[in-house]
Amino acid sequence: MLIILAAAILPALLLWGYIWKKDQKKEPTKWLVKATFYGVLICFPVAFVESMISSVLFDSGGPSTIIGTTADAFMVAAIPEETFKLLALRWVLKKNPYFDEHFDGIVYAVCVGLGFAGLENIFYLFDNAEDWLSVAFLRSLMAVPGHYAFAVLMGFYYSKYHFVDHSLRTGAMVLVAPVLAHGLYDALLMTGEVNAALGGICFFGAVYLTYKLHIYARKKVLAMVDTDKHLTTEG
Repeated sequence: MLIILAAAILPALLLWGYIWKKDQKKEPTKWLVKATFYGVLICFPVAFVESMISSVLFDSGGPSTIIGTTADAFMVAAIPEETFKLLALRWVLKKNPYFDEHFDGIVYAVCVGLGFAGLENIFYLFDNAEDWLSVAFLRSLMAVPGHYAFAVLMGFYYSKYHFVDHSLRTGAMVLVAPVLAHGLYDALLMTGEVNAALGGICFFGAVYLTYKLHIYARKKVLAMVDTDKHLTTEG
């Protein structure tokens, strides 16, 4: 049991540590833990909302067409999960006196996202206890890094809107960007539920998407770090 628990949490911890290391002006541990805890906490209302939406869309069954799996990916998974993550991020940053650098938005968003991903991973591994090793391996390469990348997108646009650009477009991108990335990722993986042949192709599409998302996320991370360095030098 402890080995399964460690395997579930380790990918999130490694990515959490990577972002923490990138932060030039470290955030107080209390606030980082708080953000991570909020990410864990929202798993429960998210699960309830997702089950309600799923029951409305698909009754007691599940999607039986590609259109259905796409609706499932966006309406049941991506939109509720990213909306609650944004609410959690907002709760953390609303009265946070340490939210004073561009990179901070990414730091706190990643804490929320990985808190959520860590608990979700625990549930998945214990639900598949007989095959936990293969599930843990696959999710460490796909699902957890996916949540990390979605969080980087959210945090990047959150900081951009807060510090630089108060336009409606940038404000909308705080939620739209992670929802689109998350929904497309899930839609590709869920295709296999209704079409095995197409699902195999779409799986490799999801792998490629995860890879591209991480390249894009890394650019956003470095861009925010450089922005803060530049502002510090000017100051």
